[in-house]
Amino acid sequence: MTSMLKLLVATSTISVAALGANPAFAADLGTDAGTSITNNVSVAFNVGGTAQTAETDSDTFVVDRIVNLVVTKSDAVNTSVAPGSTLQAVTYTVSNQTNDTIDVLLTSEQLGGDDFNVTGAITYYLDDGNGVFDAGDTVITSIDDLAEDETVVVHAVANIPGTVVTGDVADLVLIGQAANSATGVAFTNDSGDADDAATVQNVFADGAGTGTGDVAGDGYHSDTDRYEVAAADITVTKTSTVLWDPINGSTNPKAIPGAVLEYCIAVANASGGADATSVAISDTIPANLSYYDSLVSGPATIPGLIGVVTEGSVTGAVCNADGGGTGSESGGAVSGNLGTVASGDTETLIFRVTVD
Repeated sequence: MTSMLKLLVATSTISVAALGANPAFAADLGTDAGTSITNNVSVAFNVGGTAQTAETDSDTFVVDRIVNLVVTKSDAVNTSVAPGSTLQAVTYTVSNQTNDTIDVLLTSEQLGGDDFNVTGAITYYLDDGNGVFDAGDTVITSIDDLAEDETVVVHAVANIPGTVVTGDVADLVLIGQAANSATGVAFTNDSGDADDAATVQNVFADGAGTGTGDVAGDGYHSDTDRYEVAAADITVTKTSTVLWDPINGSTNPKAIPGAVLEYCIAVANASGGADATSVAISDTIPANLSYYDSLVSGPATIPGLIGVVTEGSVTGAVCNADGGGTGSESGGAVSGNLGTVASGDTETLIFRVTVD
């Protein structure tokens, strides 16, 4: 009797659909790199109607690493800076789109053709979670153990030279390089190598960045943010007006001994620049003049100002003592603080003297 051989192939432990030449990646990052996948097969058969011991085999491979790092500036707005300012930050997000935890090595570059270069060493800070560069952030040279699908905020911080003017710009490129979280060594691209089922190989999938030579699939990614200078354009004008003299009174008075004069110091901030803050004035009264305070002395026919008035306004060429702040005089020196003089505004400090 001729034996009949019947082969029954069992279903494998992992079902694999037919793949085209360029399969689409799922929205998530997929199976973790280094995961070992074993596919077991069992073959059952009969001989002469009698079941025989099944034959089995298995195949094991490890999932490779698809390396994809994304660096993006945090917003579309230029970072406004003042001439000579220090510790000025441009801010980026760094996202790990790799199917593994990675380190990110940080460097930067300044592009040619800018109006200026930042000064001093560029320092990197890991944000503390509020998205703003502040004292709670941590100085870093790399991002350690960035989990897959995790995004962090990084500030690149530098100083601005004092010679820049309003409208000057400088670009700063933050460059990230993907590295092995266990060793801190940058990954190499194994895309061109034969597959090794027992080794976790690296396939670079990053896009092209804005840095010099940062092409797609190089294990780097970069983006560019911009500093833009907004300087305060301050001019100071000091004028004097004779208010009264002991011969003519207030009718066409002259600067003769005993006369009362009013000084106006006008601080103007041109439009289009930055606000000027903590604007402080110091004026030493010269010889042959004495500080005049109408609370203490002087002709009653001179109305208005008492002491030193700050934060006044200007109407045409006329200084107005309508400010809400007060200054002081001590030992022949007049001082006062205008606070903030906004772009496009003019504020004044006004005081009076007598001619000795």
